[in-house]
Amino acid sequence: MLINGRPLKSLNQFYNQRRAKLQSLLKGNRQSSQRIRRLTRCRNQKIDNYLHRASRYLVNLLVEQEITTLVIGKNDGWKQEVNLGKVNNQKFGTIPHARLIEMIIYKCQLEGISVILQEESYTSASNFLHDDPLPVYGQITEKPVFSGKRISRGLYRTDKGILVQSDVMGSYNILRKAFPNAFNRYGIERCVVHPRRINLSK
Repeated sequence: MLINGRPLKSLNQFYNQRRAKLQSLLKGNRQSSQRIRRLTRCRNQKIDNYLHRASRYLVNLLVEQEITTLVIGKNDGWKQEVNLGKVNNQKFGTIPHARLIEMIIYKCQLEGISVILQEESYTSASNFLHDDPLPVYGQITEKPVFSGKRISRGLYRTDKGILVQSDVMGSYNILRKAFPNAFNRYGIERCVVHPRRINLSK
């Protein structure tokens, strides 16, 4: 499954634009105002609520499916280093991914579910269907070569021409990094290539 993150992106984009407008009205060297602080507080509350609902939905699904271990991809400092352009940075850079991970871990602990935080470099480029290598960034001297490639923002094409939703490809590779034998003959037998998108109700 994929939980729809567009509501968060829209909220952040509105917040950034509105905050910039309010800051332009400030006089002198002032950086904030009561209206800006109120706007920020409202934005933070809405994001926190959405993250709580997303993490609860995920953990409920894990319990329902009797899944006892969850692997989460995480690279320290990756959000600070990424540069996607001004508009995308506004949408992406202010989404508190670390906060979401904290919520998921807390709820998993209450249910007795183990959580593994896995370094995720090259997981969006590697083809798990071809068992491509999954090196760790900074620990190799030569640029890795992969058998497939991402052809659009949400689609990955393998060397056999199979189209896989790119977030799914990344997720399987993160799992493969944590458990190298996850997809061998004794591991996972089947997997999806086009997941169901979940829209959280208010």
